[in-house]
Amino acid sequence: MSGASGAALPVQGSNVSRLPAAPGGTYQRLAREQLVPGTAAARPVLSTYASRFGRWDDLAGVRRKPQRRPVDPADLYFPPELYPVVSHPLVVARGPATVRTLLLHRLYDYLDFTTELENLAVIPVAAKIARGASGLILPRQMQADAFKIVTDEAWHAQFSYDFTEELERVTGVPRGGGGVPAFVRRLDETAAQLPPEVAGLEALVFAIVSETLISGILSELPRDERLPRPVRDLVRDHAEDEGRHHVYFRSVLRHLWPALTLRERRAVGPHVPAIIQAFLTPDHTQVATRLAAVGLRDEEIVQVVTECWPEHELTLAIAQSAAPAVRYFTEVGALDDSRTWYAFTEAGLLAGDAGATTGRSEHLTDPNPPGRTKS
Repeated sequence: MSGASGAALPVQGSNVSRLPAAPGGTYQRLAREQLVPGTAAARPVLSTYASRFGRWDDLAGVRRKPQRRPVDPADLYFPPELYPVVSHPLVVARGPATVRTLLLHRLYDYLDFTTELENLAVIPVAAKIARGASGLILPRQMQADAFKIVTDEAWHAQFSYDFTEELERVTGVPRGGGGVPAFVRRLDETAAQLPPEVAGLEALVFAIVSETLISGILSELPRDERLPRPVRDLVRDHAEDEGRHHVYFRSVLRHLWPALTLRERRAVGPHVPAIIQAFLTPDHTQVATRLAAVGLRDEEIVQVVTECWPEHELTLAIAQSAAPAVRYFTEVGALDDSRTWYAFTEAGLLAGDAGATTGRSEHLTDPNPPGRTKS
């Protein structure tokens, strides 16, 4: 076993010992990587921060909430109003059992999205902030609160995973599906388009977006008494934690944008709409997989998806759901840049009165909460 210092010890009976890792080794690079490229000390510093985590030990779900478990099979696991495919005539014609199956799998997909979102997108960013590797100089309390967010999000991922496992046992219906979440593929596409000077910044922007948009699922499910109580309680536990995270990541944006150079703002700003869409656009591939599993043919799947999410209505629904994030980016001056403003306009995020909405949409449902918002 290695010593506490991490130095390699000689193998007993041998004059050979492990050589230290090269300075550019994978784990050393990982430890040094920042969310915001460049030298933090050279950037403007915003010192104000009002913590919402003073009573975290008393309020956090991981500290005070019990493990939620499904007990008995139920007829309804997800609100049909938040999953429009189940109201399409081609689906309804296949009978109530098909609708029930699709809604159960919609809950599976939501729980899986939550697990993946937390593990792939939020925890890595919060951990970087907690370790002082954000690339920004942030108040010490802000770093300490990021550790709490890492703990919260790990708990959300765990209870979503555990609930899925129990739900499979109770219902006897395997979740199936899986695969890489759509938001991951979309983020890869955005990252490939970013200029080198802001490479990697999409991860921080995506975390800000996903944590500041409260999803329809988080707001609607806890109040829907048609659903089993464990489902409602699970989502309510998540939503209560996310309220604190929302405020925190809004503050992160307020620290981030003024710290960027004008060139960096102009480089990343026009890509923010794509990052918002990466989170809010429904995962049609996943929907198609679920529809195929209940027997719909390819041409029927195309018809259902197209008619349930007409392009114009989907654009408007995304704009409505994105309104809080759009407002926050406007507040920090991101849209003062003409190219960024144009990108938001072209994406339909400034259309109509979207900015005055609450961020909830009847038609969008959660992308996969898509997700949290988040999950």
